Amino acid sequence: MKYENSHLSDQQMLLDIDGELSAHEAKLVRAHLVMCWRCRARRQELETAITDFIHLYERQSDKKLPPVAGARASLKAQLAQLSATEPEQRPVWFALARRFAWGLAAAVCGLLAFVFLIQSERARHNQSRHWAMVVSTPNATLTPGAALLVGPKAVCAQANNKNKAVPVALRRKVFEEYGITGDEPQAYEVDYLVTPALGGADDIHNLWPHSYSATVWNARVKDALEDRLREMVCDGSLDLTEAQREIAANWIAAYKKYFHTDRPLEEHRGQVAR
Repeated sequence: MKYENSHLSDQQMLLDIDGELSAHEAKLVRAHLVMCWRCRARRQELETAITDFIHLYERQSDKKLPPVAGARASLKAQLAQLSATEPEQRPVWFALARRFAWGLAAAVCGLLAFVFLIQSERARHNQSRHWAMVVSTPNATLTPGAALLVGPKAVCAQANNKNKAVPVALRRKVFEEYGITGDEPQAYEVDYLVTPALGGADDIHNLWPHSYSATVWNARVKDALEDRLREMVCDGSLDLTEAQREIAANWIAAYKKYFHTDRPLEEHRGQVAR
């Protein structure tokens, strides 16, 4: 696809940054970037934001880590002091005690690191669970959205099949990432953040468990927005890239914008699930 009269979406640029595009798609994206200063500037903004996030995450992680090195250094200094003040012959028990102390210190440090990892993993699952059960938008880290390199003609030439069936193995992976187990998956639709009806990709980064009933902004309400955006793209009143960007960035804000309401319409909340 050529991009002379359009711009790359954030999802396309993120996929390019992550090296997840095919060789052909990457070549098209790079060719467009050479000609489009606006997309080059936006790509630089995305790279800067990613870099800033990584630095912030590393700083926060370093603060949470137990002071393993400090504990070892303190113990080593104490043993060195004992060695300096008692140069005479030491009994056998002293050497055994010193070895035991070192072993104990190493075991304690290992245990602290293990506990930290367990707590971090539990916190991650709890956060994912919160996103899935309470919030009506996906975890942006797990589900930033992903779109194919297609134009409006190709999108509109296909039937509006809405969300395609997600393979069972991929569904399980999505629920695992969001910490949903047991009987709970029945209460969710594995939803495409960018619907295939708007060129959304079959990618786990474009999938998330969207509740049918946890909030009023449920999966059925999003279905109505997807239909509205597709209609506007196909009648030429809305650019496809813009539609993809808005639904991926904040689909609730897009719903309010295009339906001119602050609350989901009753007929949308009552739609039959797909």
